[in-house]
Amino acid sequence: MKSNLISKSDTADVLKEIARQWKIELPKIKNLKIYELDNNAAIIIGEGLVALKIGQTYLPFLSDTETLKKFPSVTVDMGAVKFMCNGANVMRPGIKNFTEFEKEQLVCIVEESQKKFLAVGRALISSKEMQAISRGVVVENLHYISDTYWEIKKSLKD
Repeated sequence: MKSNLISKSDTADVLKEIARQWKIELPKIKNLKIYELDNNAAIIIGEGLVALKIGQTYLPFLSDTETLKKFPSVTVDMGAVKFMCNGANVMRPGIKNFTEFEKEQLVCIVEESQKKFLAVGRALISSKEMQAISRGVVVENLHYISDTYWEIKKSLKD
């Protein structure tokens, strides 16, 4: 695994792209360190930001709870937790409540008892559409607790 600090102009470009994809304001960050993983993925760490890049998609990292709180969320019942932590997509019957979101938007998956973040996914339908259905896949799970990226990040020294 390679890691390097990127230039100020590259940092600005990366932050601009993350803000565009996430549709949120990001803090001013001077230095970003990128850990390049072998499978078209990277972990990006800066002051007040931890992100995961898979292909061209940036995801908020699950350890970055302050950033995760800025995203829409779905709360799943305790029966869904073990499935979420094994990479399963979010099914409509497991959802207890949710905030508003659009189709294709990044959504955080939260468990109902401790309100802990379990996963980050992409909405396959909007929250309005979801209200009208009782079954089916609602959120595609992209990054979850105990996945490969989670385990790699635990071994990094920031």
